[in-house]
Amino acid sequence: MSHLMLLASNFTEVKPGLIFWTLVTFILVAFILRSRAWGPILSLVEEREKQITASVQAAKEMEGKLASQKEEMEKERQKGLTEMAAMMSKTKAEMEKYREQLMAEAKKKAEEEIANGRKQIQDETNKAISEVKGLAVDLALQAAERLLGEKMDDSKHRKMAEQFIEQIPSRPASNGRPPAPG
Repeated sequence: MSHLMLLASNFTEVKPGLIFWTLVTFILVAFILRSRAWGPILSLVEEREKQITASVQAAKEMEGKLASQKEEMEKERQKGLTEMAAMMSKTKAEMEKYREQLMAEAKKKAEEEIANGRKQIQDETNKAISEVKGLAVDLALQAAERLLGEKMDDSKHRKMAEQFIEQIPSRPASNGRPPAPG
């Protein structure tokens, strides 16, 4: 225990020589650090501070650029949507125009077909009427031959029969009976 006390008493004892050399050593170390290490340490700290400031500034600039790019991209997106809507509207209008054109062509074709059908019907009707008139002339000549008992002069009597047939109206009277000879 005495050894411990001795140590404790040495630790708490004030020794002026020790204080002097401790101060001289501290000042000498501080001077050496200031002349040799303090400048480079401060320059490193200042350089690091400049780097951090530059990084912060670059980050702010990058954030500004990103914000402007985002804004520009949003404008481009809106422009694209507007263009797409315009193209869809244009396509819809073109499709409607094309549909109307097809409908007009189909209607025109149908009208042409109807007109052709009517013309064919009229042609067939005229042909049938001609044939009926020819048959009527032949029948009239045969009937006249039988009545008279002799052969008639074909060209003269055919002409007379055709004139008679021409006087017959082409459509029957509205009562359904053939017109009475006049």
